[in-house]
Amino acid sequence: MSKTSYINLSNIKKVHFIGIGGISMSGLATILLSKSIAISGSDSRESPLTNHLTSLGAKIVYEHSSENITPDIELVVYTAAVNQSNPELIRAGELNIPAIPRAELVGLIMKQYNTAIGVAGTHGKTTTTSMISHILLEAKSDPTIMVGGVLDSIGGNIRIGNSDTFITEACEYTNSFLSFYPTIGVILNVCEDHMDFFKDIDDIRNSFKKYAELIPDDGVLIINSDIDDIDFFIKDLKCKVMTFGPNTSKSYVSASNISFDEFARGSYDLIIDGESNGRIELSVTGMHNITNSLSAVCCGLAMGIDLETIKAGLKSCVGSERRFEYKGTVNGVTVIDDYAHHPNEIEATLKTAKNYTHKTTWCVFQPHTYTRTNAFLKDFARALSLADKVILADIYAAREKNTIGITSLDLLNELKKLGVDCHYFPTFEEIAKFLLTNCINGDLLITMGAGDIVKVGENLLSK
Repeated sequence: MSKTSYINLSNIKKVHFIGIGGISMSGLATILLSKSIAISGSDSRESPLTNHLTSLGAKIVYEHSSENITPDIELVVYTAAVNQSNPELIRAGELNIPAIPRAELVGLIMKQYNTAIGVAGTHGKTTTTSMISHILLEAKSDPTIMVGGVLDSIGGNIRIGNSDTFITEACEYTNSFLSFYPTIGVILNVCEDHMDFFKDIDDIRNSFKKYAELIPDDGVLIINSDIDDIDFFIKDLKCKVMTFGPNTSKSYVSASNISFDEFARGSYDLIIDGESNGRIELSVTGMHNITNSLSAVCCGLAMGIDLETIKAGLKSCVGSERRFEYKGTVNGVTVIDDYAHHPNEIEATLKTAKNYTHKTTWCVFQPHTYTRTNAFLKDFARALSLADKVILADIYAAREKNTIGITSLDLLNELKKLGVDCHYFPTFEEIAKFLLTNCINGDLLITMGAGDIVKVGENLLSK
């Protein structure tokens, strides 16, 4: 029995969020408000997200205090960043109010929908969730959407629909997605990442296998046929399994005659069960997004959506912020920003850049977390070597402290061993000054990383 199996959101009248101001937590609060559940919350500071929630009727306090937890609260939700010594968590325990992490609330919400789509994978979750969302919107299915980035078509990261369809990303970190209840589950890829939590690749694969096993017998698993030993994930499953991938011979949905335009946007002939079904044109870039789009096609087919609607939905999807996002042009230099923070993602982005018309590729990379940088140091260097010139910023700590003693200079040394033209600067101001002097008309500048490196490109454009 899961920790939340005894909780029925339909019977709950008031929920309190500890750390309500985060993009995911605020989105969940918005969904519950739409279901006429009273919301209270706390956070360290006011923000546009908290102001929006207040306008919808939420009661928010900008400090963490035991007094925020009142007896009429029936459920407390907290983020992973909240320490168990938090006074609100302690008070909830004293009052015997159930307190659950964010992921478990997502699972409770999914249980309220007949069609609950969870998009999992080490990479590509946000873009693929966006693609499927566009297909659902094109089909007029009025879905509720929760995506990990800002999607212009829905004006943010949350859309409240009135149908029985819900779609969200399903993240493997800390096994969060094992609290979910997907009726349609997508597995895009299974790679090494989050090694501060997982022991090894086998530990990660076991986690994804457990995710696949969550899908009910009448549900659907959509899985990339290129994943190593795919049988490990699908054997003994009673649900329907749909495979996708560029390889026509081993995928139910695949692609042929792939091409890219001058902006690296892909197009291909859609192959379903060995038969050609016309041309797909994408508005997003790169080979990796062709693969992502094939999973979205599978999802549309699983829901009974016609092919013309699927094609139109994919064409309308321009992706979300920070995914090979065009930011502007300065002195003839095209500025792109990308969220890539894993070697596989970096490789995909820089291969995409090769299909983009330009002269020299500059990659300004900000490593994300000390544990990830240490675990994949040589892989980061190999992936970054696809750029013509690399500039490194300091490691973005995120949730970590540098107990390892690793710095960006370690990555710089690995790049130099590979003969890469690379530089390191400790401040964004020094990076910007170097770029202004050395980037020339016709070059492509990519700011890359999951931290705040986007500011470098934005500051250049503002000047």
